[in-house]
Amino acid sequence: MPQIPEKIHELTVGQLAARSGAAVSALHFYESKGLITSRRTAGNQRRYHRDTLRRVAFVRAAQRVGIPLATIREALAELPEERTPTREDWARLSEAWRSELDQRISQLNRLRDHLTDCIGCGCLSLDTCVLSNPDDVFGDRLTGSRLMVERRGSRQGRRQ
Repeated sequence: MPQIPEKIHELTVGQLAARSGAAVSALHFYESKGLITSRRTAGNQRRYHRDTLRRVAFVRAAQRVGIPLATIREALAELPEERTPTREDWARLSEAWRSELDQRISQLNRLRDHLTDCIGCGCLSLDTCVLSNPDDVFGDRLTGSRLMVERRGSRQGRRQ
């Protein structure tokens, strides 16, 4: 990993990519989403403050655990004067995100368990399979594509 001398306070996009491990395209994307900022030189090149390294690390860590970019952006916007997140900021935000992650884990566990059931029976039936037909509100009354047939039939009946 290339070392950036302490006296250099701004990084090029290539230096930021090399140090952060994020692709240049990812950095441009983060910037377009308001997660990081840069200034432009007279030659229209991006320059990032050194603290952007920590912001990128923060974004990547949050993404790794499944936090959506919009949620990350909201968290970063709460920091005064767009400062770099600290260990305390991470602790506070990760605690707030914990319940959301717990809900996702629970949902994934349910999906995993249903997947095992489907593989066990092998039917992948549209009338009973919770993976092919999740939250089926019509399943108690009808199954399969009969609802579509009924709708088409009722339209034709109205035209006559």
